[in-house]
Amino acid sequence: MSQYYPADFLRMLRNDIPIDEVIVDLLNLEVQKDRKTIRFRCPLCTNHKTNLARCFDCQKNFNPIDMVITVGNCGFVDAVKILKNRFNR
Repeated sequence: MSQYYPADFLRMLRNDIPIDEVIVDLLNLEVQKDRKTIRFRCPLCTNHKTNLARCFDCQKNFNPIDMVITVGNCGFVDAVKILKNRFNR
C-alpha cells in the first residue's frame, strides 16, 4: 500500500524545518560552527536562504528530507515519518 503526502505538507518539511535542527538535533551529526555555516565531516554547509545543505565534495544539495534519507539510510516515506514525528508543526 502506497502512502500519499499532500504537496503542501512535503513543501513544509522541505522548506520550514530548519536544516540546522535536522543536522544537529535530529541526526546528531558532529559539527563545527562558525558565524554563518555549520560544517561537518562531508564537509557540508547550510544555506539559510534556501534551507539547503551542500556537500563541497560531490556538490549535491540536501533539503531536510534528502538529508534524513541519506544519513538515515532510509526511504522517502520513512524520512517523512521521521521528520513528521520530530517536527510535528
